[in-house]
Amino acid sequence: MQALDPFFGRRLLIESLAVLAADAQAQVDWLVRHGVMADEIALDFDHAFRVAEAMMAEGRLASGVMADLQEIDVTFSRMSGGESADRWTRNALSTDDGWALARRLARRVLLAELGEWRQPLPGITVVR
Repeated sequence: MQALDPFFGRRLLIESLAVLAADAQAQVDWLVRHGVMADEIALDFDHAFRVAEAMMAEGRLASGVMADLQEIDVTFSRMSGGESADRWTRNALSTDDGWALARRLARRVLLAELGEWRQPLPGITVVR
């Protein structure tokens, strides 16, 4: 398997965390702007989380952030399932405890990695 470009992996992680860390209204605005559903935030994080594991093994993440990333992953897993569909709405971004926890953890990781959690939200290209 070919090694992932370290700059791509870091950008993927930072951009996914930037959206996850954003205030709920900024997240809703981002979703509307790109025409995607709330679960896109978790899906983007999932892709980045897989890359983060390799980054951690290579020593390219601040110590301790992997535990926070794993907790975000577990939080999203607990939110999944047919009986939890209401947790994946735009409204839930501002009311659901799972989203609030994931947001706090994402902010903590961005602080550890960049010294500031507020980051510009990335653009995305949706292929339909």
